[in-house]
Amino acid sequence: MLVSQILKTKGDLVFTASPAETVGAICALLYSRKVGAMVVMDGDRVVGIVSERDMVRAFAEEGAAALTKPISSCMTHDVIFAEPSETIDSLLSRMTDRRIRHLPVCQNERLVGIVSIGDLVKWKIDEVETEADGLKAYIAAG
Repeated sequence: MLVSQILKTKGDLVFTASPAETVGAICALLYSRKVGAMVVMDGDRVVGIVSERDMVRAFAEEGAAALTKPISSCMTHDVIFAEPSETIDSLLSRMTDRRIRHLPVCQNERLVGIVSIGDLVKWKIDEVETEADGLKAYIAAG
């Protein structure tokens, strides 16, 4: 299963933010949009990703003062990307090794979607269940 297949079903909607938006504003957006991360864009270029984990770290370090700072002060700058042609297994491995939960998907340096570890696990479970059902049917047909 390829990332492109997930995006065809899931869609390519990605919530993005500007690096100048405040931590407080991003917290409100994460909450209202019911997402765990947002891609930070400077024009058409991905410059970072900000997650709930980044917000918690900012509050732990700076307290309420973090709310008025720009997200560029706490976002992850070294973004790890996925490509539409990559497999679920390769991304699951990368995300587990790096301890990350969201991967922006880029093609030719253009943002085309985002996948979460939850998306990948759901697809992996569906794939395994389909395979198991096929094996059961094969055995039953004897």
